[in-house]
Amino acid sequence: MKVLIISDVYFPRINGVSTSILTFRRELARLGHEVTLIAPEYGNTLMEGENDILRVPSRRVPFDPEDRLMKAGSIRKLTTAFVAGTFDLVHVQTPFIAHYAGIALARRLGVPCIASYHTFFEEYLFHYFPLAPKALMRYAARRFSRSQGNALDALVVPSQAIAKILRDYGVHRPTRIIPTGVNAIDLHGGDGAAFRQRHGIKTDQPVVIFVGRVAFEKKIDFLFHVLCQVQTYLPNVLLVIAGDGPARNHLQQLAQHLGIQNNVLFTGYLDRNGGLRDVYRAADVFAFASDTETQGLVLLEAMALGVPIVSTAEMGTWDILQAGQGALVATRDVTDFSTKLVALLRDATLRNRLSLEGITYAKQWTAASMSVRLADFYREVTAPGFNSNAMD
Repeated sequence: MKVLIISDVYFPRINGVSTSILTFRRELARLGHEVTLIAPEYGNTLMEGENDILRVPSRRVPFDPEDRLMKAGSIRKLTTAFVAGTFDLVHVQTPFIAHYAGIALARRLGVPCIASYHTFFEEYLFHYFPLAPKALMRYAARRFSRSQGNALDALVVPSQAIAKILRDYGVHRPTRIIPTGVNAIDLHGGDGAAFRQRHGIKTDQPVVIFVGRVAFEKKIDFLFHVLCQVQTYLPNVLLVIAGDGPARNHLQQLAQHLGIQNNVLFTGYLDRNGGLRDVYRAADVFAFASDTETQGLVLLEAMALGVPIVSTAEMGTWDILQAGQGALVATRDVTDFSTKLVALLRDATLRNRLSLEGITYAKQWTAASMSVRLADFYREVTAPGFNSNAMD
């Protein structure tokens, strides 16, 4: 099958959408599918294996140094040569320029257009428009998602929670729950001792990590308040924040205000093939408290690399954590979360048990198996007689 993926973000921009696209591109190619990606240019930065990626000239987004806005006219020029038969299906990954360009292209080529719903915008937009009323932002996000969802032939969602939310919005297109999964090549390697040595962390110092975009919706500020309680029992505990984003300055100031600046280390973004695996291996525990995750892929990465977890189980993370494997589930209460974190940091036997559980459990969420499910859905959507008006 010949698939065209179009997205407003991709590497070198680091986030969950980029990771999901890379993972599925790689696995679909192994299954024999031809996958072409349309994505923004980010200066002159190109990645290895760009031969099947069409980079679109893009402009900077005001107040957002990480992202780029593709030029719609450039997409039209780029795709002028596409004719019927060039692709069997268009798969949209993001709800901005890519969404409208993807639908227009699919309609011109006479092929189905599906989209992956990666971001829970209802609990996202007001972090970036703080002066707008939250109720207004939520209403706008719901209407926006409903309109876009019903313009498609079908949707892919990463969790049961997101499938229900879209139904409640009034999206009535066929929907499949297909998480990204973790790739086998990401489950090995890493040098925790080297990471600790590079950053002056003692071998017996308790280390808690958070991996992800340093954004307000990730609730890292909650983890800082948890850390305040944890350090009363373990004064030398270190929380490593592996990632970067718009909330970093706020969090650095909060750490100073709370007096925990010596217990927090910001590493910035780390290379997935080196430094990121190192930080996982250096950790005693992975901590996570976001309540807006559509999937929670980092939880699976932590499990696959043997890092026990303390996390809330909300939205997409519930799908992963409901089995009770490899993690202690906490409520959104500072005392409850810190109590579980301290207990796990103090109990090496418990950490070892959860580590082994997590490694085994993560194997059920492989990228290869999820890509087979996605390919099956592609075949269903492109089959004669597929009814895009039929709800699942």
